[in-house]
Amino acid sequence: MDTLSLFRKIAVAEGLSYVFLVFIAMPLKYWADMPLAVKYTGWAHGLLFMLYIVFLIMAWVEYKWSFKKGVLFGGASLIPFAPFWVDKQLKEEKLK
Repeated sequence: MDTLSLFRKIAVAEGLSYVFLVFIAMPLKYWADMPLAVKYTGWAHGLLFMLYIVFLIMAWVEYKWSFKKGVLFGGASLIPFAPFWVDKQLKEEKLK
């Protein structure tokens, strides 16, 4: 499996973990007094976020992306649902 395929899979997993953390685990913590939801989801999201950044840098170097593209894809990891957009962009790019 190449770097781009792994990066796409990690982007989707990171996006799912972020959405789950913000929209499910955080409400459970504050509205249902279940702090462990955030503890474990946050741990998983943190690991996936670090993998996202590592594979972003690897793909950036390997595919010689522009500075703008690298920063845009990096910033996308900070916005819920944006990693799904990154996956879509990379899928379309691969099909060209």
